[in-house]
Amino acid sequence: MKHHFFSFLLLALVISTFTSKAFSNSVEVVDVSIKAQGKNQYRFDVTLRHDDAGWEHYANRWEVLDLEGNLLATRTLHHPHVNEQPFTRSLSVTLPGHLKHVIVRGHDSVHQYGNKEIKVPLP
Repeated sequence: MKHHFFSFLLLALVISTFTSKAFSNSVEVVDVSIKAQGKNQYRFDVTLRHDDAGWEHYANRWEVLDLEGNLLATRTLHHPHVNEQPFTRSLSVTLPGHLKHVIVRGHDSVHQYGNKEIKVPLP
């Protein structure tokens, strides 16, 4: 019985380590600043954190969605930011006038969508 307990404990430790490593390297939205630029026009400054490892694994975009999950805008990131973490990139967008809040989420080339997105009010 002791042998089974220790085998189970070892297996749980291995799974826990693998799972935390798999998700610890996904992109995270750490800050969003929105400034109104005109009627229904906004400038988004989005800060992402990701352990970019070069072209094979890097944060490659962030997106703005409405609360129903409809994609409203995408900021493509064309290269890794290995030595610049966290980093901020901007995008000016025109949004539907009825929106009060949006969701910003990050994406990377391996894990796809990160595990932290931010709901933000429009100014």
